[in-house]
Amino acid sequence: MPRILIADDSPTAREMLAAILQSDADIEVVGFATNGRQAISETMRLKPDLITMDINMPDLDGFQATKEIMIECPTPIVIISASLKAREIKCSMQALQAGALTVLSKPTGVFHADFQHQAAEIIQHVKALADVVVIRHHRTRETPSAAVPAIEAEVQRVAEQRTGAEIPCIGIVASTGGPPALATLLRGLTPDFPASIVVVQHIVGAFADGFVHWLNSVSPLTVKTAIDREPLEPGVVFIAPHGRHVGVDPHSRIELSDGDAIGGFRPAGDHLFNTLAMSRPESSLAIIMTGMGQDGVDGIVAMHAAGGHTVAQDEESCIIYGMPRAAVERNAIDVSLAVDEIPVYLTRWAVRTGSAIQQGLK
Repeated sequence: MPRILIADDSPTAREMLAAILQSDADIEVVGFATNGRQAISETMRLKPDLITMDINMPDLDGFQATKEIMIECPTPIVIISASLKAREIKCSMQALQAGALTVLSKPTGVFHADFQHQAAEIIQHVKALADVVVIRHHRTRETPSAAVPAIEAEVQRVAEQRTGAEIPCIGIVASTGGPPALATLLRGLTPDFPASIVVVQHIVGAFADGFVHWLNSVSPLTVKTAIDREPLEPGVVFIAPHGRHVGVDPHSRIELSDGDAIGGFRPAGDHLFNTLAMSRPESSLAIIMTGMGQDGVDGIVAMHAAGGHTVAQDEESCIIYGMPRAAVERNAIDVSLAVDEIPVYLTRWAVRTGSAIQQGLK
């Protein structure tokens, strides 16, 4: 039975979250914290299986508390926030980078139309993530990974020789644990990266725009929300907009769709990978990253069968190894890599593929 600590400065929010969680007989709420500093002390005292953490709290905010907990007493943390202010959304993303597992919307009240859905989502995530083994973080400044100098010259050469030829394209799907993993991946690339990247990240709709802004702020590449029919560009990361599928058409343009959800997801990684498999498999690469469930698995199987290159984030660097494991078990993965190994691999693939395109080999 998961033992849960609720950290929130609002008495109403604490009572509501406790009622939601205790409506499931398999969840026990063992304590409350009214600010970030108390969240740290109660975590040390109670040793809960999981913490639900608000962002906007006095004394220490949710990001600062998360950062300290992951240093002193590593514990699974789910950010539950109602604020859509830019600062709070940025703090939510920073909390994910500091070790929180995911971010969810705080229900606005029992009479709100989305209350039952939001409550069910909280229960589902709490039960699924309470057993996740989280790693201890350290009080050292993170040094961003960098591209290997030996291949930087090759990147520049491909960029200088680029003509109107097709641009290599990388498709990525990620779910739980995806934002910090994507940040690590993108930090390892250079601004003149010679391929386009299209991303499906499962995230609560209220945080979708904030996620794009945050990822753009930590990445040397340009990160933007995808727009229908815009052309692929090297060094640009296109993020699927909330509630719409994203794909790539045969003319190397972004293609958005309002089609039915696939496996409960829209956007879905399966849709993205299927469009790459159908339109341009030999000049595309598919990556399936950390997350629960099966999204992207059927699509990456199609990519592999069509001759596209496929990569999975390895188990050791995943928060949740569900999606990559399912793809590996389907024999659809060419290589599994730690998240900090992926940037160099992608750079080499993009240089090689870009050179081959320019030479008319593809």
